[in-house]
Amino acid sequence: MAYSHLGGLVHRQAQKYGKKTAVMYQGPAGEWLHLSWNDLSDKIMKAAQALAEMAVEPGDNIGIYSQNMGKYLITDFAVYANKAVMVPMYATSSPMQVSYIVNDARIKLLFVGEQFQYNNAYKVQQENNLLEKLIVFDRNVVLKPDDKTSVYFDDFITTGDNSESLALVNARLKQLDNNDLATIIYTSGTTGEPKGVMLTHANFSEIFRIHDIRLTDLSEKDLSMCFLPLTHIFEKAWSYYCLYKGITVAVNKEPGEIRETIKQVRPTLMSNVPRFWEKVYDGVKEKMDSASGVMKWLFTDAVKTGRRHNLEFINEGKRPPIGNRIKFFLYRHTVFYLVKRVVGIDRGNFFPVAGAPLSDTINEFMQSIDVHLIYGYGLTETTATVSCFPARGFRIGTVGKVMPDVDVKIGENNEILVKGATVTCGYYNKPEATKAAFTGDGYFRTGDAGSLTENNEIILTDRIKDLYKTSNGKYIAPQMIETRIGEDKYIDQVAVIGDERKFVSALIVPNYEALKAYANQQGIAFDSMEGLVNNPDIHAFIFGRIELLQAQFTSYEKIKRFALLSEPFRMETGELTNTLKLRRKVILERYADIIDKLYV
Repeated sequence: MAYSHLGGLVHRQAQKYGKKTAVMYQGPAGEWLHLSWNDLSDKIMKAAQALAEMAVEPGDNIGIYSQNMGKYLITDFAVYANKAVMVPMYATSSPMQVSYIVNDARIKLLFVGEQFQYNNAYKVQQENNLLEKLIVFDRNVVLKPDDKTSVYFDDFITTGDNSESLALVNARLKQLDNNDLATIIYTSGTTGEPKGVMLTHANFSEIFRIHDIRLTDLSEKDLSMCFLPLTHIFEKAWSYYCLYKGITVAVNKEPGEIRETIKQVRPTLMSNVPRFWEKVYDGVKEKMDSASGVMKWLFTDAVKTGRRHNLEFINEGKRPPIGNRIKFFLYRHTVFYLVKRVVGIDRGNFFPVAGAPLSDTINEFMQSIDVHLIYGYGLTETTATVSCFPARGFRIGTVGKVMPDVDVKIGENNEILVKGATVTCGYYNKPEATKAAFTGDGYFRTGDAGSLTENNEIILTDRIKDLYKTSNGKYIAPQMIETRIGEDKYIDQVAVIGDERKFVSALIVPNYEALKAYANQQGIAFDSMEGLVNNPDIHAFIFGRIELLQAQFTSYEKIKRFALLSEPFRMETGELTNTLKLRRKVILERYADIIDKLYV
């Protein structure tokens, strides 16, 4: 199979698949609409011609500021067809974040999604001489009365319907070069200002090639749900890969509606972050724990049977004994099927998961109930995947085996260093940062600490900059602690504190609904969320659960004290990045008084 420029990908697939559905997306009433490969190719050509008509030149940076939708993918590939560069922004980005990217990437043309993005982009345009035009995806967006330059996407794609634009796009399609810059993805910036990661079409071609070697259980009959933002390299690379494989991609627009849309689509594939699977785990475990008698025994036995079958035998390349095979067959078509059907993953092939640490407990549980998670590790700078589980022979406790033809070694401070054809050429407009990101012998510095097993699997410790050293000289990996404590159904978010402190403490955001239900069951009175989290009985209850979860920790890793917060960490208040990672510096500053009291 050819590994070629993204600009021609959909057109090549249209010749092969024709009327087969390429993309599914939601209509105005939430209904699922189907776009064939032929139709997708046609719409991309129309959008590409409109861009050419608008004097977009090869190498121009084109911005997109929107939630996921069908028009997003059309725009991506239309930009690539013109040998131009796509610069995505998260739909949740603030005007300040948008302004930074517009200025840094010198963006003149920006595609926007709905009213929120349009309002912010228009504000940026009024304060900026660079941004010339907004193209609006959603026809329901109300344009500002004095806006004389913006245009709706449906009108925009008709503007290039002429022979000159068609000839120009066709000429550019013949000049596609894998060394062309494809996209500049700005990191969310947990520290410092964002950096624009430059990825070429060659980077994407290589990531497709090595996934072909690793992921052999895919076919054009699969159906992938596009749930994570297409700004995120994990989703972008995965959805592109699915299209390259001829797999139908269903685009989920509203993240908050995934519980319903996944049941409607029932995908066989879906890339996601651990948070999604934590919620699934909590829901299933709650049903298990509340069951009684025969049902509880049945579910417990089913999980035990699934664990033996999938992890102790199949994963190890062994044939399960006849008794286990029979029991597993029965449970697979009853207990496991019903659980997966409720979630919407009953047709699941496998589900890639990355972007944050995944609890070993949750990983093992999901594998045991016949939900195959392909856990991996990667970065924007490596076009996503550095390592991931193979279909068989994976090791829970690792983030998978290093991908074929990717070179990984461990450097100073146990830093994971990566070299290969998937690695970025550098940061846009930042030569010094680019130079600092590579070792003298050309390895990219990931900033992550870890180790390699003898089977070339990566064991991830933490971000090096996040590692704490207590005042007693002990090193703490906060993400490991946060991941373990976050398994509890009563706990939603955890920020571990400990740098230069006498002991480890934590700020904990509880699962408010679960905690309120517990308080009502126990007759604990409260008149506000603040009153609930400060209740001594609630505090003792949570502490008891934490103690159980951290039983295997060494004494210096254990959370000794904690504060329950009455409000969650949010993107809007700066405590979370657009990819939902903790901004530790902001949290330490905002909650300084609460933290100090933990050490009195």
